[in-house]
Amino acid sequence: MAPTTDNAADGANVSSTPDATDATDAAGASAIETRGIEPVPDHERHGRVRELFPTWVAANISVLLLTMGAALVVFNALNFWQVLIVAACAALVSFGLVGVLSVSGKWGGAPGAMLSRATFGVRGNLFPGAILWVARFGWETINAVTGAYAVLTVLDLLFGVKSNNVLIVITLFVFVACTFLVSGMGRKALNVCNQWSTYLFGIFSVLVLGYLITHIKWDDVFSKPAGTTAMMIAGIGTIAAGGISWVPTGPDFARYLPHAASGKKIVGATVSGAGLVMVPMVLMGAVMAVATPGLADAPDPVSFLGDILPTWLAVPYLVTAIVGMLLINSLSMYSAGFTAQTMGVKLPRAMAVSINAVISLVGGLLLMLVAKSFLSSFITFLILLAVSFSAWIGVYAVDMVRRKSRAVRYDAEALMDTGRTSRYWYVGGFCWQAMTAWAVALAAGICFTKCDWFTGPLASTFVGKYGLGWAATIVISAAMMAALPVPRETGAVAGSSPEAEREKVAA
Repeated sequence: MAPTTDNAADGANVSSTPDATDATDAAGASAIETRGIEPVPDHERHGRVRELFPTWVAANISVLLLTMGAALVVFNALNFWQVLIVAACAALVSFGLVGVLSVSGKWGGAPGAMLSRATFGVRGNLFPGAILWVARFGWETINAVTGAYAVLTVLDLLFGVKSNNVLIVITLFVFVACTFLVSGMGRKALNVCNQWSTYLFGIFSVLVLGYLITHIKWDDVFSKPAGTTAMMIAGIGTIAAGGISWVPTGPDFARYLPHAASGKKIVGATVSGAGLVMVPMVLMGAVMAVATPGLADAPDPVSFLGDILPTWLAVPYLVTAIVGMLLINSLSMYSAGFTAQTMGVKLPRAMAVSINAVISLVGGLLLMLVAKSFLSSFITFLILLAVSFSAWIGVYAVDMVRRKSRAVRYDAEALMDTGRTSRYWYVGGFCWQAMTAWAVALAAGICFTKCDWFTGPLASTFVGKYGLGWAATIVISAAMMAALPVPRETGAVAGSSPEAEREKVAA
């Protein structure tokens, strides 16, 4: 069976002729991916688990982690060892969730936004999907702005060109355009870029670390008093928010893996790839904050590097960071294209990505030209981001556990069927159990939240004070989903196929 991209977007039935199969094989071998949201057939599943490692390394190559590490010192008043614990816990928790839920990608061979149709129902999936899509806009905007600031800093360091409104517009447009081009090429192109970006960024990060070791006053670093446990826990939530936002898109990068791929190895590659970057980057930011206490209050998240590092090191480091942020946004837009198609956008994936590119451009201009404080806007966004994604995570995780023992975990034809005949139609297109658990948990999470924009009615409770609204949201959604009656899929076929038997024995 070889679906075309247009058919994938429309949810129409696809051809299974030899010519169509040959076309799909050719497309799979091409550098530019044409497959949309339709499940990947077995004969195209040539991915390797080890490919996930550079993917999640690249997903965390962002100088924003330096700023977040600095914020742990300046705002949370943590010392070096506490920051180390916070960074390690955040990487383990957030990308542990990413890895575990990514396993569903190899089960169903489809993006996470598509697989969640089986969880929420054909119509019900539109509601959490819409919120995740909007949240994705915000994340892409933040990354685009950071990338543009990095370009402006390089121009200043090399040529003395100072930032102005016209230059801001140009650099942001160029960055978003490059992101669109790379994300439109698809999985194979991203994998190649991720590998080279990992090598380059790793080399320059070691150089930066070496410079810090020889120039930072380590007595000042290690003599800093410890902060409170509450601030440590809150810090874990702040740092973990970025990883949590990747959870629904984890299956997107595992959908080309064969059924026999090890689930444990998927989790291991995901956590190790992310942790390899997250922990040292956050620690470096914390160390820089001790030397430059005003770092976390800087007007943008990048220019401080020009003050701390010599030009010969700051410029190449920023250039590799620009490439890294470009890849982060490309990975995000790659998945956002699937979300757009799942939401009913009648466009091929590469064209659906253009919607996110335009929104990132507009949002980025507002943030760079209108917003008064980048950091406060960013921290507020992270807090809301974690809660909005956590409600989906709890429900989806319980549904995954239930599907683990089924003969047919995901029905490929039913996922593409958006009509009343779909196996995942449930009641009127809604799985009321999943929708109820998701809505209640989302509302509760918002009530526990306190940020610059608003304070929830439960923000003064233990959960609110410790910044655990995101964790409470996951627990509430999972507990409600588990307690409610098990959803009954409509039109489910008894018995099992050879594919089902493979799924049943694959980890």
